[in-house]
Amino acid sequence: MNANSPEATPRPEQDAPGTAATPGRIVLLTTSHRVAPGLLSWPAWQALHAADQVLCADGTHPQLPYLREAGITVDEASPAAQELVDACAGGRTVVVVATGEGEPALTDGLARLAGTGRVDMPELELLPASYDLPGARLLDLVQVMDRIRAECPWSSRQTHKGLAKYGIEEAYELVEAIEEGDRDELREELGDVLLQVVFHARIAEEDLEAPFSIDDVAGGIVAKLIHRHPHVFGDETATTPEEVKEHWLRTKAVEKQRTSVTEGIPLGQPGLALAAKLASRARTANLDIPLPPVEGIGYDLLALAVRAESEGVDPEAALRAAARAYRDAIRETEGGDRA
Repeated sequence: MNANSPEATPRPEQDAPGTAATPGRIVLLTTSHRVAPGLLSWPAWQALHAADQVLCADGTHPQLPYLREAGITVDEASPAAQELVDACAGGRTVVVVATGEGEPALTDGLARLAGTGRVDMPELELLPASYDLPGARLLDLVQVMDRIRAECPWSSRQTHKGLAKYGIEEAYELVEAIEEGDRDELREELGDVLLQVVFHARIAEEDLEAPFSIDDVAGGIVAKLIHRHPHVFGDETATTPEEVKEHWLRTKAVEKQRTSVTEGIPLGQPGLALAAKLASRARTANLDIPLPPVEGIGYDLLALAVRAESEGVDPEAALRAAARAYRDAIRETEGGDRA
């Protein structure tokens, strides 16, 4: 047998006769870039302080200054799988602070070694030192939007007015996805609507007279939701949807101090939706307003919208459903003609 062959080369894990092999332990420490550096879990700090060696392949890793400030020595190294196994010989614990990619080359190499069955593998532990809370990916969206606004020739020139039409289009596409019941399409359209919010907020940061940010937008709606849900965040009680609506309308009236129930209704919305919204406001305020005694298609549609609202039907959605059925009938007839 060749003395240089792998079979003849002694391995560190091959202990002398009469001694027990002690393979040690590898801890792969993962962190989230969406959590401030240094904010690590208590098990992570325990593992770091107890380790015989701490390694990190990225010398610019944002956690390193905080680890060193805590008295932890971190060696900048990117060992191969066998080298890392060798470093654990004798029962040593090595912590690897993972980079953003999660060290796939290292973990794949360890898996291959374990698969040979010839290596006494150390214990391998994946330890999340910090992890994302719900909504954390919104931070990524804000960062991506910042870069696009700064570097994209088209996005960097957009204004609130220029984007307005896209907001309308995306809202309609979202409604269509809801009505069609397509879950994948719904998820995508929700993202497109969310993009409009983040895009407008990013543009608003640059206003010289009244700038605001996405945090101001989020903070405003959070405060509004808390204030308008005293039955959730306060001492009020509500056990039915009707009681919840009463709370909402009462707090909203105090906030807005409106002189007419028609204030705040956007006149630019589709006609049937506008008519139904006016009827809803009047009914909620217990106003008995007779319809204008004028003949014509517009007033006929107004009467239908008011009737639909009183019966709990969205006239706009009802008309869209009817229009889709009409579209299907047209296509069926076209198909028959071609046949």
